[in-house]
Amino acid sequence: MNNDQLTHYQNKLKYEMDSADLFEALGNKESIIVIDTRKVRAYEEEHIPNAISFPHRDMNETTLSTLDKGVLYISYCDGIGCNGSTKGALKLAQNGFRVKELLGGLDWWKRDGYTIEGKMSKLGTEITCNC
Repeated sequence: MNNDQLTHYQNKLKYEMDSADLFEALGNKESIIVIDTRKVRAYEEEHIPNAISFPHRDMNETTLSTLDKGVLYISYCDGIGCNGSTKGALKLAQNGFRVKELLGGLDWWKRDGYTIEGKMSKLGTEITCNC
């Protein structure tokens, strides 16, 4: 077994999540908060259900001080062509928060057929409690 390779994949799973895993975690009522790191205008158009709008450009020590450090944050943006989720995740981590980045962002969430909220809302598979 290649230890470098093993460490690489373990670290990816520590810091990244895909839309199916997020959907399951939300359905299981895990202690997570989803953060849309795009501009407010983009959030208002469409976003993951119950996500909060917190543009990465607005994140700093002062604005982040109101957040709960006891939960896991999932940051996302438009998709693979956008690095807003990475910038948001970095700022959260720099300020002592636990965070994972959503692979594929909103684009892959929609491709997987999950519900979208906002002005351009679209019904899809809805989050229900798997309690």
